[in-house]
Amino acid sequence: MTDKKYDSADTGLLLVDPYNDFLASEGKLYPYAKEVAESVNMLEHLKKIVAAVREAGIQVFFVPHHRFEPGDFSTWKYPTPYQLSAAKAQPFAKGTWGGEFHPDFQPQEGDIIIKEHWSQSGFANTDLDHQLKVHGISKIIIIGMLANTCIESTARFGMELGYHVTLVKDATAAFSHEAMHAAHEINGPTIVHEIFTTEELIKALGDN
Repeated sequence: MTDKKYDSADTGLLLVDPYNDFLASEGKLYPYAKEVAESVNMLEHLKKIVAAVREAGIQVFFVPHHRFEPGDFSTWKYPTPYQLSAAKAQPFAKGTWGGEFHPDFQPQEGDIIIKEHWSQSGFANTDLDHQLKVHGISKIIIIGMLANTCIESTARFGMELGYHVTLVKDATAAFSHEAMHAAHEINGPTIVHEIFTTEELIKALGDN
């Protein structure tokens, strides 16, 4: 266990894509992540971490994906097959229940909602880097969905920008156990500074 401290003065929690379509049992994408999510008790761990960082006075940043609308990507020059598939399925569509934040993860006073990201990185073409810098944040803890796409991409981008990056391997999920393994056992160690379980992270927060 590391003795690294997470100080409220320089640490931020990035809560990525906490939409009903990802986290609620009736959500469009939940069935694809259900097996992995339930195997790591993801929802309970997300709630524990959010409660713990709020108790520690750590700034919470919501990092939401673009809420889909009909016609998205139709005029893009190079949309990926993954983007086109998502546009067709319309997960977290604008103005729908699926595109609302899960009831357990509603923004509170003082939380910061970052501009929506179009692809996978919460940094690309958003105000995330700016908001972190103006709030004096140099360490980021990233939780949410999905481990091998938005979480990994945001972590990688954050590392490249010079942030200290922490992942929590049981506060996320993926559409397969193989994807989770790749995110935390293969790619994660080459990108980030710490990979914790929820309990390890909460202990580290309490060691401050």
